[in-house]
Amino acid sequence: MRKKERFEKIIAWFQENMPVAETELNYTNPYELLVAVILSAQCTDKRVNQITPPLFDKYPTAFDLSHATQDDIFDLIRSCSYPNNKAKHLLGMAKMLVEDFKEVVPDDVKELQKLPGVGRKTANVIASVVYDKPAMAVDTHVFRVSERLGLTTKSKTPLETEKVLVSYIPEELIATAHHWIILHGRYVCLARKPKCKPCGLKEYCRYFQREEKKNAKAK
Repeated sequence: MRKKERFEKIIAWFQENMPVAETELNYTNPYELLVAVILSAQCTDKRVNQITPPLFDKYPTAFDLSHATQDDIFDLIRSCSYPNNKAKHLLGMAKMLVEDFKEVVPDDVKELQKLPGVGRKTANVIASVVYDKPAMAVDTHVFRVSERLGLTTKSKTPLETEKVLVSYIPEELIATAHHWIILHGRYVCLARKPKCKPCGLKEYCRYFQREEKKNAKAK
């Protein structure tokens, strides 16, 4: 199966079976989503959603957060991964957001990456989720699932994967496709034991086809 056809069939399946795909992080405004995405690095969305309510109660705006201390923030996020670094990043992000951006979360990926704790993945999430821009955030799920399905073949970095996905997925679907792939990786195409049997994409999946050939040879 050619790559273009594989993309078309996989996109069509998602459109039919997962027409609504959104972030599972809880937020009410761009500032809250930015905080949540920074916290979500190597941490589950479920855990982040437990951490953010008391954090936002105490620091409802970037201005409020910019006047916190790193220790105060640490105490509220200690149950997430790398709380020391994330507390430092959140404080730095809030200060820069207030001082350089007048508390307005920028919509440009390059501008977003100027903020402490915001890498390309986080910037793409904000640009796509908040501003509906055709930005493809590549996390571990997207990187893994794209390779397994055969959407990417020789990508060695998240940026390489991003470029391939963006080049094949229609622009108006890129923001949604990010969530399609993430959710598929989170609940079906698991890292250690992918649920191939019930997977609706196995007909188009390169990984499944390879496993089937291996099993056939073993028999």
